[in-house]
Amino acid sequence: MIGRSLIIIGIVIVIAGLLMTYGPKIPYLGRLPGDIYYKKDNFVFFFPLATSIIISVILSLVVYLITRR
Repeated sequence: MIGRSLIIIGIVIVIAGLLMTYGPKIPYLGRLPGDIYYKKDNFVFFFPLATSIIISVILSLVVYLITRR
């Protein structure tokens, strides 16, 4: 039980590290047509709504596939 949890935590850390390293090189990630970007004078507001939804769906699918029996 603890061993499996450690393996899953390790995989999550590796995936997070890969996304931090190669995330900016993924095309359209953070620039989808649902991401909110507002710029005025010296103020910038960016909220990646569509990107967050897509990442959430992918992670939910991965967790479902790992935990199903």
